[in-house]
Amino acid sequence: MRTLDDYAPQEGTICGVDEAGRGPVLGPIIVAGVMVEDDVQLKALGVKDSKKLTPARRFELVDQIKAICKWEVVEASAEDIDMLRQSMTMNVMESKLFATVIEKLGPKVAYLDAADSNEDVFGRYVARELGGDVKIISRHGADDIYPVVSAASIIAKTHRDAIIKEFQEELGMEIGSGYPSDPKTIGFMKDWYTEHGEMPPHTRKSWKTVNRIINELSITKLDTFE
Repeated sequence: MRTLDDYAPQEGTICGVDEAGRGPVLGPIIVAGVMVEDDVQLKALGVKDSKKLTPARRFELVDQIKAICKWEVVEASAEDIDMLRQSMTMNVMESKLFATVIEKLGPKVAYLDAADSNEDVFGRYVARELGGDVKIISRHGADDIYPVVSAASIIAKTHRDAIIKEFQEELGMEIGSGYPSDPKTIGFMKDWYTEHGEMPPHTRKSWKTVNRIINELSITKLDTFE
């Protein structure tokens, strides 16, 4: 893993920003930021991309990260996402969330895990929101390159996991990870829709997955009357 010294040793306070929950059909998207003077302590903790850590290791690291860094989290609920997607793309929406975190932290340099297929375009989106006051370095796979972004990814992931656990307790059913690829999530959504005639709370109703489930269940229902 490269160090921040390889990129901006003269810049002073730096932050890393990453998200968790861009793709799920259930639950919020979380954007987290971590700010430090340098990444020495983060490297000593052994931070890495949250996807490469076990849940137990993420849980172990998150409090240690928060103890040595300034950090911020912003959340966009499923309802927020549905509303915002009526007027902007997911990439633009995420750029605004990233900018909000950076603005709260106030670093001189911000390292981003780029959400756009074009990492430079995403960096420009965020820079435009900030008005050019912060140096932006936007890279794909930044959570695997910069320890400060790895730390942000761990905070974002653990924060979202805690919210999903709360939703599961609230709804009284196993809801899975919230991703369309998760059979538990799809099974939960189908069961809920069959029983209640509507999608469960915390569903991103603008997702294609929702229409696909409704159409599938409608066809199944019609078949029972043939």
